[in-house]
Order: sequence, then C-alpha cells, then structure tokens
Amino acid sequence: VQLQASGGGLVQAGGSLRLSCTASGRTPSTYAMAWFRQAPGKERDFVAVISWRGTNTALVDSVKGRFTISRANARNTVYLQMNSLKPEDTAVYYCAVAPYIQDLRAQQVNYWGKGTQVTVSS
Repeated sequence: VQLQASGGGLVQAGGSLRLSCTASGRTPSTYAMAWFRQAPGKERDFVAVISWRGTNTALVDSVKGRFTISRANARNTVYLQMNSLKPEDTAVYYCAVAPYIQDLRAQQVNYWGKGTQVTVSS
C-alpha cells in the first residue's frame, strides 16, 4: 500500500489548509484512514481517524471544532480540512491506513505515508 499526502505549506495563524492523501496499491477491501502529526523533538501523535464508510470519525480534543476529516472512497482519498490554524499545529502531518479506533496509537497503524509539512506562523 502506498499513501501520497499533499497540501501542506506555510500559513499565518487563523488561516486554513486542506491536506489530501491518496491510497494506491494492494489496499484492504475496507479500511479506516487517519492523520497523525509530529512536531520537532516530539512523538507522532494522533489527530483524526475516519471509518471506511465515513460514518464515524474521531479527533483529538485539541483540534475539535477546527479540523474536519472526510474521505472519498471513489478516489481512495482522505482529507483533513484545517481551519483556524494555530502555531502549535506546526508539524509534519502523516496519513495512515489503520483500524478504526477512537484513541488510535501510532503502533496500531498498518501503513504510513510520507509526511507533509504544515507551518503556522504567528
């Protein structure tokens, strides 16, 4: 399974970005997808997960009300809409194929994509 993320960049605080991640290769017949992020010198932390049909989502408390996860299965793509960005959101963002677990941990991820850098300036 290959995961290709895009959409990162530099944005001012209060701005918005939309990340995309497309899965290809031998993907499971059904799979949840997730986003994690890793700031310099810190662990890779869970951000959001969405179930196969998109009917269930879970987000970390720090992004609730600001970030939205969605998916388009016809395009094998998951999105992370990030609004009202803060400097503390600065990190490399990684998409993943994983089981649907509300408190997903990095160790539970099946496949990782390469990260995309998000930088929020104050």
